[in-house]
Amino acid sequence: MGQFKNLIKISMMIIITFSLTGCWDKTELDQKAYVIGIGLDAHEKEGKIKVTYLVANPEVGSQQSGGGSTESPEEVISLVADDFISSRNTANTVISKEISYDLLSVIIVSEELARKPDFIRVIYSAAKDREIKRTTELVITKESAEKFILNNNPLLETRPHKYFEFMIRRGKETGMIPNTDLNGFFQVAETDADLFLAIYASTEKERDKEIISDDDFMAGEVQFGGKTNDTQFMGSAVFKEGMMIGKITGEETRISSLLDNTWELEDFKTTFKDPFDERYRISARVAKQRKNSYDFKQRNGKAIIDIRVPVYVEILSDPSMVNFAKNNDKVAELKKSMTKTMEEHLTKYIKNTQEEFKGDTFHLSVPIRKGFWTLQEFRDFDWMKSYPDAEINVNVDIRFGEFGRQTKLPELREVRD
Repeated sequence: MGQFKNLIKISMMIIITFSLTGCWDKTELDQKAYVIGIGLDAHEKEGKIKVTYLVANPEVGSQQSGGGSTESPEEVISLVADDFISSRNTANTVISKEISYDLLSVIIVSEELARKPDFIRVIYSAAKDREIKRTTELVITKESAEKFILNNNPLLETRPHKYFEFMIRRGKETGMIPNTDLNGFFQVAETDADLFLAIYASTEKERDKEIISDDDFMAGEVQFGGKTNDTQFMGSAVFKEGMMIGKITGEETRISSLLDNTWELEDFKTTFKDPFDERYRISARVAKQRKNSYDFKQRNGKAIIDIRVPVYVEILSDPSMVNFAKNNDKVAELKKSMTKTMEEHLTKYIKNTQEEFKGDTFHLSVPIRKGFWTLQEFRDFDWMKSYPDAEINVNVDIRFGEFGRQTKLPELREVRD
């Protein structure tokens, strides 16, 4: 009897195994057209949008191709459709392979479309297609999305999926673009408590931009020489309730990241005014190794928030030749100057968001919820309406690291003599 039961079990296992090995519905790699980016533009006809597909050629740059393929690494096709979900079937009238969103990494939207009240209806199509991942990046362009895709011509990385991956990842690490994705857009739009920052990019260069700071630029404003790609990723597009209402520079994006505990920011390099010689600026590496602390209270219905921002700073240059490593008094003076500068910049940015955008871009609603007994009490407080009148105080706590590898600098007269 026991042998009979074992035989039945073995037979069932064999049947199940064979049922799982079917390949009737498989699709070979060379039978699919993998869309890396989708461009969305406004159309003159109501209810219509212009969809641009950036389709990658998986054989170019692969080991199988041997690096000697003469095929193009990408194909671009634009069409007018009701949405970018049903447009796939229309695109297959000119693309022979099955269009797939499996490798979709960026959705590129023109600023014109992003500023329309109906944009939220367009982008929510991404939540209905199971192939579109919530980690897909949302990029807003100054020009049309079609023009951005056509003008983007990276010289060192011909594979489009790798180019966007490298550019966006490094931009997020340095704080020049926001650390957000499509999932963050939906979350912020639905909670209606904070503002959302999307990546801002452009292939169009602006001339004669006044240089205020190394980071105080929008995409398209940084001046480069030589021979390189014209595409720039810098700054952020600001969204309120699913519609773009403004934009901020790369420097302001960094400031927003310093105020945001949800942002894992890597170290970045910047410059500060030299307190010992106004002709120079001091280079420094700034990192936020610890989380911000927040103190929230109410007074007569008005929110009062104290934010403490701990930063770690390494000094990389000493243009006035003070030799900080051997002079504690100069270090204290430098710390006082840098603290004042950072607090002024953070306070100015917060004030700007209160007056211009009427909302915060650094998820301030997350820590202040702890100051309410219930979620309903927080909702009744209506953070979006309360934020513009809130009193927000910022304190920066600087901790110095190294002062460069050279511990002793020569006197200027010693060099010249």
